[in-house]
Amino acid sequence: MKSKEFGFFRSLFDVRPDERRIAVLMCTYFFLVITSFWILKPIKKALFIGHYATSGFDLAGYHLGASETEQVAKVLNMVVAAVAAVIFSLLSRRLRRQQLTYVFSIFFIVFYGVFAVALDPPTGFGAWSFYLFGDLFSTLMVATFFAFLNDSVSSGAAKRLYGIVGFGGVAGGAFGSSAVAVWIGSLPLAGWLGVATAIGLAIMAVAWAAANALPDYAPTDGGSPADAREAAAEPSSGDGAASPGNPALAGARLVFGSSYLLSIVAIVGLYELVSTVLDFQFTSAIIEFSADDAARSQNFATVYATTNWLSMFVQLFVTSFVMRRFGLATALLVLPCTIALASVGFLLLPTLIVGGLLSVADNGFSYSINQSSKEALYVPTTPEEKYQAKAFIDMFVQRFAKALGVGLNLIVPALFHGVEGIRTLSFFVLPVVGLWAFAARSAGRRFKMLEEATGTQSGKGEV
Repeated sequence: MKSKEFGFFRSLFDVRPDERRIAVLMCTYFFLVITSFWILKPIKKALFIGHYATSGFDLAGYHLGASETEQVAKVLNMVVAAVAAVIFSLLSRRLRRQQLTYVFSIFFIVFYGVFAVALDPPTGFGAWSFYLFGDLFSTLMVATFFAFLNDSVSSGAAKRLYGIVGFGGVAGGAFGSSAVAVWIGSLPLAGWLGVATAIGLAIMAVAWAAANALPDYAPTDGGSPADAREAAAEPSSGDGAASPGNPALAGARLVFGSSYLLSIVAIVGLYELVSTVLDFQFTSAIIEFSADDAARSQNFATVYATTNWLSMFVQLFVTSFVMRRFGLATALLVLPCTIALASVGFLLLPTLIVGGLLSVADNGFSYSINQSSKEALYVPTTPEEKYQAKAFIDMFVQRFAKALGVGLNLIVPALFHGVEGIRTLSFFVLPVVGLWAFAARSAGRRFKMLEEATGTQSGKGEV
């Protein structure tokens, strides 16, 4: 009986003794980053939507409602992300992994203080600025974390460790969103920004500890595809790997020169297009069916908390098991299948509860099994691809796809008014999900080929 129980838990947590320290540190690092993200997300969204819920927003002669105004903000996010991608690429040429964390953490801590003053009381400019700032946090800090992580493990270790490391993220999401859901009415914005400041300092401390743990852990014997590529290439300086040329174009050149990276582009881009539409449908359902501002804020917080508790369950009991037992191709198909089911449900029954399920189905699996498996795709790549190509994909491609989704969100409801317009968007979601599933399967197969070519699927060549 005991051996069976041990076998069950080993199937969930296959962390080797020499991997425990780095696994715990990176799990904690991710927990802190995502806790901050989920503190900022519902607050910035509620502040922005609340500011325009009654009056709306006039743009070039058109009067936009609150949810449509948010779509415009998402387009501006693409511009901010493009600038962020250039800065990230430039800094990654000069700074070590933990140093990137220090720089960006200090940047956000400074602006927490600025917004604590500027948003008392909130203005239109403040609402827009804080919305863009909250999105920039996820863009830079999540990218920095995964660049650090992906550059520290081999592909075999990734399948074992990303489940437990990713659990830190979904646990942070559950903790952060639940804290906001419980205390959103009792703690002022300045108080939440003070909490975020304390977390930012903790992130820096954990990044320092993780960097000091890596020399005893990082793969050193050529056991991954990235190692094989590096052996044949000229040595690069620094952990970030310097790539010549314009930093704004370096990542794009790497992406368009690799069919493997292009398959990742398809996964990221098609997902973001779909997710943007789902978020608009969810937000519109909350606005349509909520009685007042207080109910709206509570509904946002409740859905986000539910989402993150589901994410934590999936990450804890499903992610590592599926990645190791069935491979990345299968793990990458979980989210598109779940979203397809939720979209069919909303198409048939567009209500508050089903609208909330769109967000739960999306983010509940996106922040768990999909993120872990998607990030593992970067492990068998060169340092340049991990930093610069990934920055281009996660910052520019992701935001560009969001902008396409925004266009869809603005056009379709204009043709079909009210709930019918929101519901009609599901007709566009389903075929895109089909293309996304095809790209996911292709990327998973390519990952397996790279893994088999170097023997890392069985743990060969790992510390």
